[in-house]
Amino acid sequence: KTFELMTSGDTLGVFQLESSGMRELLAKLKPDTFEDVVAVLALYRPGPLGSGMVDMFVDRKHGREKVEYPHESLKTILEETYGVIVYQEQVMRTANIFAGFSMNEADALRKAMGKKLPEVMAKFKASFINGASELGHEEKFSTELFETIEYFAGYGFNKSHSAAYALLTFQTAYLKAHYPVETYAANLTIEAGNSEKVKEFVDEIRSKELRLHPPSVNNCHGYFNA
Repeated sequence: KTFELMTSGDTLGVFQLESSGMRELLAKLKPDTFEDVVAVLALYRPGPLGSGMVDMFVDRKHGREKVEYPHESLKTILEETYGVIVYQEQVMRTANIFAGFSMNEADALRKAMGKKLPEVMAKFKASFINGASELGHEEKFSTELFETIEYFAGYGFNKSHSAAYALLTFQTAYLKAHYPVETYAANLTIEAGNSEKVKEFVDEIRSKELRLHPPSVNNCHGYFNA
């Protein structure tokens, strides 16, 4: 029920999923795992949306585009995101596994990619290629892989941040899917001072043919209740 609610775009009052653009993305993606919810929160940003990364993710999830991995050794890292580098942590693990970076070095690479300083990136590129060569990878392929990572890393998001948000997102979507009346009452109480938001909820409640009683001096609680 929770995933059906997300896919239908019925997400007014759901943490992080209220905007029209997010609803449109949910309808395309049709999330059916918690990992998809984590990913959609990381992907719904100007960079990934403008770069075509989101379309690639959606097409690969639904089998319209073949899932490919830059290297077989990276499958375990990128499998949950259909071969697309979505998270900063994936960049770090790639550098660790493919080029032998320590996790401290990989974190320094992540920071450098975020700042996009050419001279710093040139040093990391050399270290990446050298480390990969020591592990038996060809220089040409290692160079191409680093450039691919560098491109995606510009849009990479912190997975731990996205996962924490996704938990709240899923919880609020679950409550709306299973306890809609109570959820509307809670949202109306929270937004009581925002007339535009109250109108949005009232319109949606009426469209679902739920009973909505006006304020009453004879039965008043000071808040909306179910």
